[in-house]
Amino acid sequence: MSNSLAFATVTAALRHLLDPVAGQAVPGAAATIERPDSIKDDKPRVNLFLYQVTPNAAWRNNDLPTRRADGSVNQRPQAAFDVHYILSFFGSEKDQEPQRLLGSVVSLLHSQPVLSPEIIRAAVQSATSGDPTHFLGRSDLASQIERVRFSPMGLNLEELSKLWSVFFQVPYRLSMAWQGSVVLVEPEVETRPSLPVRERRLFVIPFQEPFLETAGTAPLSLGDTLVLRGRDLRGPQDSTTHVRIGGLEVEPRPEDVQAGEIRIGLAEPPFAAGTLRAGVLSAQVVHRLLLGEPPVPHTGFTSNAVPFVLQPRIRMLPGDVPDVQISAPDAGGVRTVTVALEPRVGVRQHALLLLHRLGGGTPFAVSVEAEPRVADSSTVTFRVSGLTAAEEHLIRVRIDGAESRLETGGDGHFAGPKVVVP
Repeated sequence: MSNSLAFATVTAALRHLLDPVAGQAVPGAAATIERPDSIKDDKPRVNLFLYQVTPNAAWRNNDLPTRRADGSVNQRPQAAFDVHYILSFFGSEKDQEPQRLLGSVVSLLHSQPVLSPEIIRAAVQSATSGDPTHFLGRSDLASQIERVRFSPMGLNLEELSKLWSVFFQVPYRLSMAWQGSVVLVEPEVETRPSLPVRERRLFVIPFQEPFLETAGTAPLSLGDTLVLRGRDLRGPQDSTTHVRIGGLEVEPRPEDVQAGEIRIGLAEPPFAAGTLRAGVLSAQVVHRLLLGEPPVPHTGFTSNAVPFVLQPRIRMLPGDVPDVQISAPDAGGVRTVTVALEPRVGVRQHALLLLHRLGGGTPFAVSVEAEPRVADSSTVTFRVSGLTAAEEHLIRVRIDGAESRLETGGDGHFAGPKVVVP
């Protein structure tokens, strides 16, 4: 590859290549490197001007990952570019000097379109022979594996006029555009070599992406079994099948995994204690491929996500009494209601208390948002006003849209859970 002096070296090498040819075509002519608008005379010359640099389409995606997981440099990053030159020919039109110079340059670049390492080294030697501190002394373009090859660009009259219009008040000169490809630029950074590959292994498996159709038909509670149905749910040979629920990934028992169905308990285990949360959750099937020696899990196939509802549940005390604490009213008639729930409620989850008065009298129903929490908790506190002592209420809690379950009695009416205001 080459360092940051690559562009300057290509220009210097091209000038070194064309300079003797220009002198042979027109005595006294030379190759120069100037902006066309800075040339104020008609001395015979071939002027090189680098007017554009563009990314090389063939090499731009060839830059492999350059760093390891720990951030160390594995190989130098590489940028690939094409260089675009406008070659202008000056001299006496009466003696057709610009055309003679054009013919000599075209003949040379057609027969010798590649900048060989010898040409590049000769150009660098010519620049540094009289000045050992010349900047081209640090150029390493000659060691670039891919050679810089020049080809003519077919610019029409409109494109040429637009190109020359960028030079303020400069009359047009006989010109031709050439493209050099490819120039590879690498930063001068130290790399840490890698150990050689001891053994190459190729693993071929059929593309078998799992697809989920349903995740149960009714809301579930902690301790219930989630039934996932679909196709290709069991992973291929040399793989493990996992289920991802609400960001938690667990592995079902092998006997609970079938091609069209997976059953997994919403309990502890397989889930770690205190990790499940109530609400509308998503379920996915994940296949982990066992590759390598010894086998190590790798990312394989992942199914689509399907939703299901995990209901919160009010914890019950002996005697089927809800674990709910209701305080005495304060001076403003506001009571504190503390409800124990399963599973734990996340600190950022939205909790809502729903109360409905049972018995006769004026209908009473209220919904109250929970007090702010500083951490995940198994109890949620609400501040409720309007409660009257000795009254009985049905109680529900809604967590992120999922409501706790109400029980029905023999008459078909809701019978619990219910609390009595002390």
